[in-house]
Amino acid sequence: MFNDHFYHASIRKTISAFGTLFNDIKVVRKDGDGEVRQITRVPLAYGPRHKFLARLEDSPNFDGTGVAIKLPRMSFEITSLDYDSTSQINKLNKITKSNTSTDKKILYTNAPYRMGIQLSVIAKNQDDALQIVEQIMPYFQPEFTITIKEIPEMDVTGDIPIVLNSIILEDDYTGDYMTRRAIIYSLDFTARVRFYGPVSTQGFITKATIDINDSDTYGFIEELTADQSSGTLVEGIDLIDDDTYNG
Repeated sequence: MFNDHFYHASIRKTISAFGTLFNDIKVVRKDGDGEVRQITRVPLAYGPRHKFLARLEDSPNFDGTGVAIKLPRMSFEITSLDYDSTSQINKLNKITKSNTSTDKKILYTNAPYRMGIQLSVIAKNQDDALQIVEQIMPYFQPEFTITIKEIPEMDVTGDIPIVLNSIILEDDYTGDYMTRRAIIYSLDFTARVRFYGPVSTQGFITKATIDINDSDTYGFIEELTADQSSGTLVEGIDLIDDDTYNG
């Protein structure tokens, strides 16, 4: 059952598509007259937010110069993966695609899962954080649907709804004036992921043979053969009595 290797990168495709949604968010800073003086693209990376918070506290030294992590920034990570029984369809359903003139590819129905993803927005002032969050929230009411190529070799594409479940604010503004402030907005999402099994190959049925027996005596009457390769059909006898047939 588990001998043949296959890998459709289902989670990788979903998480990559998720990250693409947020990779072009910008923060604009203005002066007292309302003139734009700086536009900053917010960095986005995959990884737990604790790694970036540790950098804030640590401030590692590169080439003898103390370098602090740049804020604002965003990070995202997978938080859960649960089976979605409400989306399960008939397990015997299958997708077919012609491969050659003699065989076809077969892919059986998917196993649906719900994947939890957390997007963290880290900023040193509230205005930066609010700009980022406000550029996200209007698109999720509460879901936003993206389309990905799930199995390219079978021409299978799927709509992936991404649902915004909750937003949590954390502000660790404690300590003295030398301590860097970190405002964190945690946005929890749920995305649908469909896992497919291996793609198998099956030949076409090119020849069919039917034995016709008498319904009373069960004795053999005739054999009918249809051969697609030669395009011939061996005709059998007419089994319908025209006098007694009522339609």
